This record gives sequence, structure tokens and C-alpha cells, in this order.
Amino acid sequence: MAETVSPIHIESLVVGPIESNCYIVHNDRREALIVDPGDDADRILSAIERIGVQVHAYLLTHGHIDHVSALAEVRERHPAPIGLHPEDARWAFQPVNQLPPFYSAPRSPGSIERAWEDGAEWTDAEFPYRIMETPGHTPGGVSLYFFEHGVLFSGDTLFQGSVGRTDLPGGDPAVLSGSLRKLAQLPNDTRVYPGHGPMTTIGFEKENNPFLRPGMLK
Repeated sequence: MAETVSPIHIESLVVGPIESNCYIVHNDRREALIVDPGDDADRILSAIERIGVQVHAYLLTHGHIDHVSALAEVRERHPAPIGLHPEDARWAFQPVNQLPPFYSAPRSPGSIERAWEDGAEWTDAEFPYRIMETPGHTPGGVSLYFFEHGVLFSGDTLFQGSVGRTDLPGGDPAVLSGSLRKLAQLPNDTRVYPGHGPMTTIGFEKENNPFLRPGMLK
């Protein structure tokens, strides 16, 4: 008999002045993962309590301030391991990672227990997922591929109709193009939950996103 795949529930919160997406991913047993707790810690905490979930891990797609600034406060209330790529962990909680007047430097959440590596697979809250290194927006940017559910959290690598900017420190348009080629190989029906903006699919982006047209991915 085939194994039953646990249903996946995804709640999106738009947080902070730059309107980043924070995702609460949970199963029917109310076990949850928090993807990119970027701001508005009180709202994230209220959502955790409203849904009634137990946090099993914090999964960070990259280190920019608008994706990590609520992490320390939320983790204090709901302790759980943090995953972040080492390339971004080096500066994510340092003074360099601020954006006046919107954000001051984020408070350190403590230890980063998981160093993301390309191709590594983890299982949390019954959800297996794979780390896909997708740098270009930041040196340590990753996408989180929940392969059993056809779900991708793309951070600021891929948006509906656009891609992450590469003019910030550590950005590289040629590297980002390679990351987009990698994502374009995923099944067309993969649901993409980006770091900003609405959900999309790989197939839709291949047909409509100018950055994913074949000529742009050479």
C-alpha cells in the first residue's frame, strides 16, 4: 500500500514596510515550520497562537533584514532550530544588515543550528524538503523544495513575473541566471511561494516571466 503524504497547510503573512512574505507551514497535527519571519513579530506570534501550532524549525531563504528581523523575538517564545546558509549567516545579524529608516540591524537569535547545503534533505513536522542553493540575490540564497507536495519557497530568487534584484551587496546577475535555470527544471505544476508578492507556478513563470524565457537562461 502506498504511503499517505501528509497534507500541507500554508498560511501567508505579509509583514513589514517592504511587504515580505512570512509563511507558517503546518500539518494536521499542528506541527509547524516558520519560513522567513521578517517583521511584525507580534502578528506572527498571534498567528501561531491562533492556528495553535508547535514550531519545529525556522527556515530562512536568505539573510536580508526584511526576512529575518522578527526571528529573535519569535524564537524566544517558541524555541526551535534555525536553518540558514553560511554565506548569509556571516552578515545577517551584523550592523551591515540594516536599511534605514525602515530597519535597524536585526537582533541575533542565537545559534544557527543548520547550515544549508545544496541538495541536503531535511524532514520537519512530517515534511521532507530539499535545499536548493539559488544565489544571485544574496550569496547564500536558497529555495526550499517540498518535493512530496510540489511546493517551493523561493525567497527573493523568483517572484510572480519578476526576480530578485542583484544591485545590492553580494548580488550577481549571472549567478542569479544560473539559479533560475535550476528552478526552471522543476515540474511545471510546482507551486511557488515567493518572498514578496503572490503565489505562482513554475509553468506560469516559464510562459510569462521575461527572466525565465529560454533566451535569458543561457
